[in-house]
Amino acid sequence: MPGFPSLGGGNDNDGLFDDYDEFVPEHIPEPNVFLEDHDVLTGKDHLAFHDITQDLFEERKVYDMTFNYNLARLNLDTRHKNAGYRYAEDADDSSVLRAEFTPTTPFCPQTHTLTKGSFRAWNGLSERHDYDLVKVRADPMHHNAGPINDELQELEEKYLETGDVDVVADSGDIGSNPMERAKKEEGPSRGGPQAPF
Repeated sequence: MPGFPSLGGGNDNDGLFDDYDEFVPEHIPEPNVFLEDHDVLTGKDHLAFHDITQDLFEERKVYDMTFNYNLARLNLDTRHKNAGYRYAEDADDSSVLRAEFTPTTPFCPQTHTLTKGSFRAWNGLSERHDYDLVKVRADPMHHNAGPINDELQELEEKYLETGDVDVVADSGDIGSNPMERAKKEEGPSRGGPQAPF
């Protein structure tokens, strides 16, 4: 299957990406705590769900803006062998899929946004796959995994209550950059309305 284009328009592989129909365990993250004791997808099962994922992420515009490509392509990027998604069917309910995202670095500023976008893509277009619910979590290697995962669990609970993937969970400062936080916490300026600056 040919590669898929990025927003930047390129489609060249240049040997940097595995083929989309190849399952290369050495180029994807090891399953971690969220997938422990569950039926981890490998081989054709992994590829089949990840193929659907690429389409859903394209439709919902789940893009890694650092690399300027559909987030599903991260699993194929040989430069980031321990980053991307791994999947497992829930041991207690085969209608539930667990998806664990491992970012490229422990401080990836997009992890919060990418995991929420993934959740919304998979569950908002659930008629396109065989699962009633896809639970999403960030790998604990991320410095902010705890609060991110708490919010994802809250989003999941609200989705199960309402059927709406766009319901807003309170993210507080998760994912906000230092400039946004500083602006929020900034007190009134010392100058009055007549001050020149």
